[in-house]
Amino acid sequence: AIARQSARLAHGLGDVYPPDIKVRLLEKLAEIAPGELAVSILGSDGADAVEAALKTAVLRTGRTGVLAFQGAYHGLSYGALSTTWRTDFRSPFLHQLNPGVHFAPYPDAAQGAMAADALDAVTRILDEAARAGHPIGAIMVEPVQGRGGLIEPSPGFLSGLRALCDGRSRILIFDEVYTGMGRTGAWFACSGTGVLPDVMAIGKALTGSLPLSAAIGTPDVMSAWPPSHGEAIHTSTFLGNPIACAAALAQIAEIEECGYLERASALGARISMRTQTWVDRGAAECRRGIGLMQGVQLNSPARALSAATDLLQRGILILAEGDGSTLAITPPACITDEQLAFALDEIEAVLLPDPNRGD
Repeated sequence: AIARQSARLAHGLGDVYPPDIKVRLLEKLAEIAPGELAVSILGSDGADAVEAALKTAVLRTGRTGVLAFQGAYHGLSYGALSTTWRTDFRSPFLHQLNPGVHFAPYPDAAQGAMAADALDAVTRILDEAARAGHPIGAIMVEPVQGRGGLIEPSPGFLSGLRALCDGRSRILIFDEVYTGMGRTGAWFACSGTGVLPDVMAIGKALTGSLPLSAAIGTPDVMSAWPPSHGEAIHTSTFLGNPIACAAALAQIAEIEECGYLERASALGARISMRTQTWVDRGAAECRRGIGLMQGVQLNSPARALSAATDLLQRGILILAEGDGSTLAITPPACITDEQLAFALDEIEAVLLPDPNRGD
């Protein structure tokens, strides 16, 4: 698909005259997106999509305040960075970030956190921001935290956030850059929760190969963007690049034709059953996640780093997430049964060494 489009048209000059391949992708995104999400702004990476969503919130609500969550990762460009939790990323640039961003607790279902407690904290922050004269116009949340540690929120949390956003004075933004495009067993994680946002940011597996992302919103909310009168107020030279659009359409077709949504669910069930045995045998504190977005929390970041280093020598690429103590098990949906079995066996051998086997 990339080669064919390269030979036909390699560049479409941003937003000036949209190539047919860009229009086809926008139509396809409207088709697979849940609910009323149907109007897209394309970008180059996940942070671009987050930035477009944050701009949409300002245009829609007139408010620049944002509520994000502890553990959140939304990207490293300035707007996205202001909503990213990690201080090591934020601190060098803190004085240039949006001062109207607040962080609330993200309730960890695996640790038994109560959604009601987290929602009480959210409500308190919203009230305090309003009294301070900097009301919050957007709640930005990952339906499953990725780099925060593969954390599923406690039941009722996302629906509680939805109830706090009317889509006019405050909008709900889901960051599905990590969770989207089938990783959790549905096109988008929000589909499995029954909670739909006003705007959804996607990227990563949208092409799996070339830089491309999208912020997809409801027609009502996206109507806040003014019509162009010769110059668009949000664009870039390579916006909706035709080659990247062709890659995205091919990727979506491959996911559909190969049944990768169903496969993500099936493989996810295998992973969760296996990792639970590690918890039961005392090798991990708890298992986390859903579909092909799972992890096991160990008793320390040092142990997780040591395990990741050992696994690299065994041919397994694995990262430590969250505070560094959670090993992320996030294979692609195209992984073979034999490859997955090998990977899980090797992880188990590192976490539960068998002296009789020479591990």
